[in-house]
Amino acid sequence: MTTDPFRAASVSAIVEVTGPRPSLDYYLVLAQHGDRDPTGDHPEGIVVEEFTHHHDHSTTGLDSASWTPASGWWSSASLSRGLRTDPDALARVVPTWRREAESVYRTLGGGRLPDETTLRTYFLDHQPIATAQPLRLGPMQPPDGFHERRVYRVLFARDLLAEQVADLRAAWQTPVDGAGASVASGRLDRGGDRFTWELRRVGHTLAWCLDVTVLLRTAAAGAVGPILSDLTNVLRQHGLIPVTTERFA
Repeated sequence: MTTDPFRAASVSAIVEVTGPRPSLDYYLVLAQHGDRDPTGDHPEGIVVEEFTHHHDHSTTGLDSASWTPASGWWSSASLSRGLRTDPDALARVVPTWRREAESVYRTLGGGRLPDETTLRTYFLDHQPIATAQPLRLGPMQPPDGFHERRVYRVLFARDLLAEQVADLRAAWQTPVDGAGASVASGRLDRGGDRFTWELRRVGHTLAWCLDVTVLLRTAAAGAVGPILSDLTNVLRQHGLIPVTTERFA
């Protein structure tokens, strides 16, 4: 079990997720130092979340539910906000996958983790996330051969270690001489459409953003949502916590 929030498994150079695409986001909540365990690194609860989106895949809100053996399931928008803004909470939350959440839930006495349809019934305190009309970032017209250009920014809380940045650079085959503030970047062509992305630090706090440029050659835009989801999950696997997805073009 991964209990170090900054040390996650390596990612594949291919963005696409094999098998069923994950729907909900799962987190383990670690005990505080001194709570039964002086190292404070054993799970004491679970958080389950799901972002809501506009048709263009920008974020509109966040639903969440939390569970501990003593309290059972409850829903709290303030808890989800705290996971992204409170340094103490950030240090205790580890992104994970459903299979690991199932194991922890069973170990803590919860039995069998409810299916995702049931988990959604515990979402009782929706957290709206303000949105605005897309800002224009970059050229208005797409390059020749493409009919639409979109730019998305996915914001993340918490920090990355240098070794994790190096892992991402290797997985995404980032050019050694990459310019600008980007620390890792990648590119994917899918059915004639082109996706490029750049990871960079933002602000003066522990925060990162992933800027994704989408060039659409085909009439359908069905790959946009899955690619954004896959990229977000890659960074969750490295310990970052997604905050919102904005559209700039």
